[in-house]
Amino acid sequence: MDRDNVQEQATTPDEGHDSGPRYSRGPRPMIRITISDIKQISYKNPEFLRQFVTDRGKLRPRRQTGISASQQRLVAQAVKRARHMALLPFDRERI
Repeated sequence: MDRDNVQEQATTPDEGHDSGPRYSRGPRPMIRITISDIKQISYKNPEFLRQFVTDRGKLRPRRQTGISASQQRLVAQAVKRARHMALLPFDRERI
């Protein structure tokens, strides 16, 4: 074997790999909810609270609903109270 005639190939760490993410998720769904009156946020108003809960029963994050942090805390407390009073289900609706 003649090692003097062998040419070394320069390899980079990124060789064979694309730079960037493997897939794109696209835009996230945003549900803009405006709360005109803080008194709307109440456990006694389950129809209003349902827009803050997913179909699986989880609370929607602030980045989806577009409400402030203090309003998000009030919504979370109201949803928990409505669940405890059986006005909202803990998980997805049963048919």
